[in-house]
Amino acid sequence: MNKNESLELAHWAVGIAQKNGADQASVDISKSRNISVSYHDRKPDTLNESTQNGLSLRIYANNRYSSHSTCNLKKDALEKFIAEAVALTKYLGEDKFRTLPDPKYYQGMADVDLKINDADYDKVTSQKRVEIASGLEELTLSKSDKIISCTSEYGDTKTFYIKLNSNGFEGSHEETDYYSYVTTTFLDDKGGRPSDYDYDERKYFKDLAPLEQIAQTAIDRTERKLGQTKLASGKYDMIVENRTATRILAPLYSAMQGRALQQKNSFLLDKLGQKIASDKLTFTDDPFVLGGMGSGLFDGEGMVTKKRVMIDKGVLQSYYIDTYYGNKMGVDPTGGSRSNIIIEPGQKTLDELIAQCQKGILVTSFVGGNSNNTTGDFSTGIIGMYIENGKIVQPVNEMNVTDNNNEFWNKLVDVGNDVYAISSWRRPSLYFEGIEFSGL
Repeated sequence: MNKNESLELAHWAVGIAQKNGADQASVDISKSRNISVSYHDRKPDTLNESTQNGLSLRIYANNRYSSHSTCNLKKDALEKFIAEAVALTKYLGEDKFRTLPDPKYYQGMADVDLKINDADYDKVTSQKRVEIASGLEELTLSKSDKIISCTSEYGDTKTFYIKLNSNGFEGSHEETDYYSYVTTTFLDDKGGRPSDYDYDERKYFKDLAPLEQIAQTAIDRTERKLGQTKLASGKYDMIVENRTATRILAPLYSAMQGRALQQKNSFLLDKLGQKIASDKLTFTDDPFVLGGMGSGLFDGEGMVTKKRVMIDKGVLQSYYIDTYYGNKMGVDPTGGSRSNIIIEPGQKTLDELIAQCQKGILVTSFVGGNSNNTTGDFSTGIIGMYIENGKIVQPVNEMNVTDNNNEFWNKLVDVGNDVYAISSWRRPSLYFEGIEFSGL
């Protein structure tokens, strides 16, 4: 089904919904192809390929709302499916806040090529996919005799969808995605089995990192974990490596959500315009990053996207509020979903951040833990490297960080220039002072 056929079907589906009594309707039609190949012990471990077609339907009828989905896109089956969906909706309880966005939020869509769709996707052959996965494992195994386990993987996805709202929105989106991944496990002298990985993801096949680089990085990261141990409990400076920083940034995003705010389940409730972090933190939502993993011209509701500074030098400037929670809170919606999160980088490399640390821990990954979205309290396990007098001394694990987000972000004293660009969370390494760690 091509774009024009999908668009015609979407208009037809909306018409059928309204004919059966829907006041408003929204239809998404999507098609995706996913392929992945993994190798383990120099043999294929998994070979997966799937092509999916789907139609999602949202019905608004008599102040009632429901959502439905199907993979059968034949009109005779769809007509019955839609009629039954509308009929079932009328049995639900009323919710006057459920509406499509005001059409004014559909206006002004940017006219820009976001560079997220690789026209050469079909040129990547099955043989090439297997060669990448097997070649990455072989390269990695050749670099160390300490490896006791190694798994590599290559995958790609092509996605197309059309969105149509009955009150005037029509848009389409097409993108590709490619990734390469390898993980290794070593055996150390204490019987431990440290493991680590490297990963690359791009919108264009030609931009994937060399396999040699991915293999070597995975080896280096695993090797430096040999001999991990606990440290004494106490306060340490903490440098959170860019690759793992999403874990501590995610609670900020969650606390900005309209749902959390309306239900009074957010530690950022009623804090617009207030300083909630150090002036080192600037948090921007930018849907127009070329080649960005979260780039898009409209959101899941059909509202056109805009670049927004959410936190400006520590001051909270905006929330993520969709139409439903905007209606419930009596405020204008801002858009309920994120695009690319950009944390403004600083001037120093990671090595320079480490060099200025007298006693601290470089956190390379978080393990388990919990977070209270209402109070801001959190506790989580860490794996990392102990730093003393500006130098990495030894690997550490089985330690916990405990703090409160209302205080934690004011301890941010420096930000690296090493932006992690292969994610929709584009973040650098972050340096915090005086963080409580529990260990021995």
